[in-house]
Amino acid sequence: MQFSFTDEQGEFRRVLRRFLHDKSPPAEVRRLMETETGWEPALWKELTQTLGLAGLHVPEEYGGQGFGFVELGIALEETGRVLLCAPYFASAVLATSAIMTAASHAQKLALLPGLAAGDTIATLAFAEPNGRWDSTGIELTATPAGGAFRLDGVKSFVLDGQRADLIVVAARAPGSTGDDGISFFTLAGESPGLERRGLSTLDATRKLARLEFSGARADLIGELGGGAIALARTLDAAAIALASEMVGGAEHVLETAVAYAQTRMQFGRPIGSFQAIKHKCAELVLEIEHAKSAAYAAASAAAQNAEDLPALASLAKACASDAYLRAATDSIQIHGGVGFTWENDCHLYFKRAKSSEAFLGLPGEHRERFLQRSGI
Repeated sequence: MQFSFTDEQGEFRRVLRRFLHDKSPPAEVRRLMETETGWEPALWKELTQTLGLAGLHVPEEYGGQGFGFVELGIALEETGRVLLCAPYFASAVLATSAIMTAASHAQKLALLPGLAAGDTIATLAFAEPNGRWDSTGIELTATPAGGAFRLDGVKSFVLDGQRADLIVVAARAPGSTGDDGISFFTLAGESPGLERRGLSTLDATRKLARLEFSGARADLIGELGGGAIALARTLDAAAIALASEMVGGAEHVLETAVAYAQTRMQFGRPIGSFQAIKHKCAELVLEIEHAKSAAYAAASAAAQNAEDLPALASLAKACASDAYLRAATDSIQIHGGVGFTWENDCHLYFKRAKSSEAFLGLPGEHRERFLQRSGI
């Protein structure tokens, strides 16, 4: 297991951090979170065509950069530090991972180049109003209809689903239950029979949507009825990616809290010199380092397709969720009264931490999965 980065990976991180620091400052995040789309096309073009981030882990034969999951984790750490407002997680992580896992070679040749270039923005619709984050929660049905399939049902909590060009949908055969009958399908975002509506959420830096399918025509990708394994692998990859993003956010929050504690004066001395603040920051360092180690181990396992990948994915998601939320909460307390104001950025990271904690499953759910998957 590798826990250190190469010189090339370190330089990639430095370049990306400088770019995102300039292009996604807090003022820009606040502007974009108030818009309906939630992202800027010009920035997306720079991310995808100048930096090639959308195709970072896509093989070169499909138009990508040909790097691995470790590099993707680095990119997500850096986007998490700045609360990047872009359809990166939805398109480059969720949808791309689903297609890479489930689609045939010919389908990958048709779909992945557009995603890798950023010309097509896609998302994955798998969760439903029941709030379950696995195949057991899928109720939307796919019925054969004239060489294609008719989708009927509702998907919720779809990341950037209101504006995506391409929707990758996990659905089941009518009458099937559990892991049986699960398949993946694709359809255009403007397809007849598909109604999209944005949801009001705690975290305005991420746009979620509700998709209602009423006989919408979709095309099958991969094997009919064989999508349960592909969905599980996709969600494991997404959990690792989200853990990396949360680690980046948590580390940034800690850095800003420490910087404030060193400059805020009380009783003639910086508040960082008080034992209570020292202990709080030290405990945060420890928890974030634990989460970072779990995320790095999981990303390395994903890069090697290791046998313990599912267990490490759940461990990383649980650890990162706890660390990020605690860091965001303690940062507000360290900032004192100003930390509770709208003008301060603390609440933006707290809301992202809270939404990420719930997205893809709560920490308690992932701890239970870790125990099941690791055989403990």
